[in-house]
Amino acid sequence: MPQHDPDGQLRGALDAAARGWHVFPLLPDSKRPAIRSWEVRATTDPHRIRRCWGTAPYNVGLATGPSHLVVVDLDTPKGEDDALPEAWAMPGIADGTDVLAVLCERYGQPYPGDTFTVRTGRGGTHLYFAAPGGTELRNTGGKLGWKVDTRAAGGYVVAAGSIVDGRRYETTRVSPPPALPDWLGSLLTVSPAPPPVRIPLRRPGRRGLGLVKLVLAAGAGERNNRLYWAALRAYENGGQEADGIAAALVEAAVSVGLPESEARATAASAERRIRSSR
Repeated sequence: MPQHDPDGQLRGALDAAARGWHVFPLLPDSKRPAIRSWEVRATTDPHRIRRCWGTAPYNVGLATGPSHLVVVDLDTPKGEDDALPEAWAMPGIADGTDVLAVLCERYGQPYPGDTFTVRTGRGGTHLYFAAPGGTELRNTGGKLGWKVDTRAAGGYVVAAGSIVDGRRYETTRVSPPPALPDWLGSLLTVSPAPPPVRIPLRRPGRRGLGLVKLVLAAGAGERNNRLYWAALRAYENGGQEADGIAAALVEAAVSVGLPESEARATAASAERRIRSSR
């Protein structure tokens, strides 16, 4: 198990600063800031960094806002009680990396792994991207899906070189961060859905009624996930009813505020996934 490595933490801070990223000290063996007003005081000045890290084995905080970064944080479950929510309870989903892969499949996009990447102490992943111009993105927690958070303006991440609970944060891919993919930016800036407008639903049959009710009960931020999960269940069972149930699910999702084009694309993605697995 790694011990404190002041030189390694200093190197991590200097390396980040050399890339133009603003750093500040975190308490040793911790993710908590060691100073107040950390976002304002975060720096790229190597002299200040050497002076600060020369006094204690501080971990390295990276202020994402001043650094013009958006970091996608793909986390891992924190224990047996940190179970998959129902909307993501599907084969192959174990952590945030899997959830992002499903989102890529759902939206027909490549996995955005060709960027600066850090492995966290608990085995998660930080993907670094250049923040889009003209739109200020803020921090999110689970907006993209289970175990997928983002850090942007007003936030920070623990940078490579840090050690928390004896486990080191390490750079696993050195590559200039590209711009945040447009499709991810759109998901992070989507406006709140309008108030639900109930529309007549086609009859899904007894087998599909429970799935439709699940979609109808979806709250803001979970409509797409519930629709996808329910459509997977419909196509898994197959049979002549599957298309009819899927159509009813789309109508249910639209009735609770999901745009029709997005609902149809999500249901089609679920159908493709099931057919490709057979």
